[in-house]
Amino acid sequence: MRTVISKDGTTIAFDRTGTGPAVILVDSALADRSVCVKLAKLLAEEFTVINYDRRGRGESSDIQPYAVEREVEDIEALVDKAGGSAFIFGSSSGAVLALEAASKLPAKIKKQVLYEPPFIVDDSRPPMPADFVEQVKELLARDKRSDALKLFFSSAMGIPGIFITIMRLMPSWSKSKSVAHTLPYYLMVMGDNQRGKPLPASRWVTATMPTLVLTGGKSEAFFHTGGDALAKVLPNAQHRILKDQHHGSVVMSPNVVASEITQFFKA
Repeated sequence: MRTVISKDGTTIAFDRTGTGPAVILVDSALADRSVCVKLAKLLAEEFTVINYDRRGRGESSDIQPYAVEREVEDIEALVDKAGGSAFIFGSSSGAVLALEAASKLPAKIKKQVLYEPPFIVDDSRPPMPADFVEQVKELLARDKRSDALKLFFSSAMGIPGIFITIMRLMPSWSKSKSVAHTLPYYLMVMGDNQRGKPLPASRWVTATMPTLVLTGGKSEAFFHTGGDALAKVLPNAQHRILKDQHHGSVVMSPNVVASEITQFFKA
């Protein structure tokens, strides 16, 4: 494990493997760098891979108050540590954070691959409640971490109650509880882009680098419409469907995802 100090003093922990051009991996909600270990190992055959713990997770610290801009500064610190420029890959809400970083740091991000950013741009799934952030914060303020997780998994991820009950019996539930305080961070990264409205046309206009948006062929319809919408508003993007893949493929089929990333970054 290595560390870098972000602009506000937060310590960001990361693993660095491989040789070649740098690639920054940005994890999804509730995840730490252990989730992308297999993907990092595959990419390390061609790249120098920076696999890090987002602030408030794993071995990274978490200076308050939180703002999305602080997470962009974390990524910038990692890019600078890697030599001043890098490719970037993000999964789920991590894809949205990667996109935010690319739009703020266009001179430092060479290309980006975004796997299933969870935008809700139409009626293909119910929109997130307008007061969802407040609901989650209120539960966390009362130290009801399990209730906050249940609300997140049901409302944000659409997981049926019976499956959430099963999840609570698994060892991974306690790990999720330990980082439940980062759920508001997820919602702040997503902003208003889960309300069933079109994506803002000029939001990421500065992200002019080549961009590949990936969606699993077996994923829910809203990932497909969101991926299409994002590719249309970005200046230099394409949307590709991965046959037989789904939202968990970064972990469950890392070889497929790594192949797409490698081909796009090396092209």
